[in-house]
Amino acid sequence: MSDLAVAVTTLITLYALVTGIFLISENRRPQTTLAWMLAFLFVPGIGVLAYVFFGRHRKAFSKQSRLLKQDLEATARPILAPMMARQDEAIDRLGGRDGRHRKLMRLVRRNSRSALTIRNRVEIQQNAERFYPSLMEDLAAARYSIHLQYFIWAADGFTEQLKEILVARARAGVQVRLLYDAVGSHAHLTRAYLRELRAAGVVVAPTSPLYRLHTISYRNHRKITVIDGRIGYTGGMNMSQEHLDGGKGFDSWRDTQLRFTGEAVAVLQAVFMVDWYNAVREDLFGEAHFPKPVSEPEDGEEPLQILTSGPDSRWAAIRQLYFAMIGSAERHVFLQSPYFILDASLAEVLKAAALAGVDVRVMLSARPSGNPLPDWAGNTYIVDAVNAGVRVFLYETGYLHAKTISVDSTVCSIGSANIDIRSFSINYELNAVLYSERLARELEDSFVRDLECCREFSVAEYEQRNILLRFRDSAARLLSPLL
Repeated sequence: MSDLAVAVTTLITLYALVTGIFLISENRRPQTTLAWMLAFLFVPGIGVLAYVFFGRHRKAFSKQSRLLKQDLEATARPILAPMMARQDEAIDRLGGRDGRHRKLMRLVRRNSRSALTIRNRVEIQQNAERFYPSLMEDLAAARYSIHLQYFIWAADGFTEQLKEILVARARAGVQVRLLYDAVGSHAHLTRAYLRELRAAGVVVAPTSPLYRLHTISYRNHRKITVIDGRIGYTGGMNMSQEHLDGGKGFDSWRDTQLRFTGEAVAVLQAVFMVDWYNAVREDLFGEAHFPKPVSEPEDGEEPLQILTSGPDSRWAAIRQLYFAMIGSAERHVFLQSPYFILDASLAEVLKAAALAGVDVRVMLSARPSGNPLPDWAGNTYIVDAVNAGVRVFLYETGYLHAKTISVDSTVCSIGSANIDIRSFSINYELNAVLYSERLARELEDSFVRDLECCREFSVAEYEQRNILLRFRDSAARLLSPLL
């Protein structure tokens, strides 16, 4: 054997040994480890790049500073100390009404280190026609600070109106900060729009710039508004005209958002501040941004927990939330999402609930908005679920973009996370959990009304499709972790 051949063989052996030890030491599921080992060996360059862009998990972020973690309790402890001090008491008292709630509250408390907040006034806002006017009214009345964070912020007719409000508030001395996702907003946001905001004193930054190629797949998909530390918004909606008129290819968009006041706003503020520090290295934590909630006697108790997840989180918090909620159901589970790409754990708990006689209904968009690959892959997961007794409905009156779950008319969650592997494992996401029969029933009433705009998925009809189309869907399924 020539010297060159020996050298090449030695390099390949060392490469296989080093990468194999690295992957094995991560202690992932055997299937995942073997898949990455095969990718590294058979397509070395592409495999390594794919891992850098899509495959890293929490250990890859372990050397970052403590503030960069999604550990909200540690970051905001001095300010949120009174709230944190009564967590066990609050969970025991409120969870006593329903043992399932106590378990869920403790799960969120531990996997996301999020406080259970009690004195809140919460409003579910269905669709942009309700959300946007409410938001603009609150923004126009801001006196001290406006903090905004969205996956997509577009430059269009609607956001021109928003820009005018933000510019006016900034010129009036209000601190206005805006975070946007560089990938999500890339095709929508213009430099001219950003220049006008900055010229007026609005501080604007991407959550992670495009030139950081090693983080380009780890997108921040959260939707956050905090006004004066007293009003909070979160949910599924971005900032764009298409939420109002349907955009390209749709007559309308169907989505869900939350507006709330009370104790939970401080937790949402803390989430924004961690993400702001990640983006611009400015520490905003201070009592001025965390005013004491103004409680009114009629506010009552609307318990709410905000949980976050991301690739640097120790636990897949939102996936665990969905797993626990579905697994606890005794009567029904109602789910809404644009996408339906399941990992093994969620696939099994959904099927197990249906097989146990729980009424499990999933509502998805009938047509994709943009990339069709997630919908193609999703078809294969739908077939598996329907065969187990899950009922899947395809929303046809516009594009369904809501991300909601409600269980037994007692607890529900609204947030940014889709039902897909990307949202549960790769993206930075945020969901609000609401322990309120009133809100759960309100969300379920909307779900039932939405059923009038749906057709039910039929496995028999799907299996009659052209075999090449079904093979296309199966091939797309191989890309599920990236979609």
